[in-house]
Amino acid sequence: MKCIFCGAIDSKVLDSRAVDETNAIRRRRECLGCGKRFTTYETIETTPIMVVKNNGEREVFDISKVKRGIIKSCEKRPVTMHQIDLLVANIEKKVYNSLEEEISTKKIGEYVMEGLKELDEVSYVRFASVYKQFKDISGFFDFINDFEKMVEDKTKK
Repeated sequence: MKCIFCGAIDSKVLDSRAVDETNAIRRRRECLGCGKRFTTYETIETTPIMVVKNNGEREVFDISKVKRGIIKSCEKRPVTMHQIDLLVANIEKKVYNSLEEEISTKKIGEYVMEGLKELDEVSYVRFASVYKQFKDISGFFDFINDFEKMVEDKTKK
């Protein structure tokens, strides 16, 4: 690992530890040239997955966009960042475990909807109101009514 201070290529690892939920290892290093310490993160190199948008455009999968959408739908709700991070990690795992080179925004949206449904009902409805792009208020009411029926059936069991 090249030292960020002097450019020397020799360093020794002082400490290594796993970084929670991210499949990364944090390494504390000391340069053998200048003696200064620095931190590196080692992650698994993955082949980029392309996201196919509704209009046919393609872009590289960016989990931070998914996280921002989830955070927005969970604003002012009793959902912790830890819960959001777990949901995001689960979605990322599903995307990469699909072993597909391309995934649709529709499929990613379904993963988010599944997770939010279990996490917080209001956040689920908020996300759905943007994701489903309802044409009019009656479509939104139909969605809410279907959701209420599903919740009632779930509580009866």
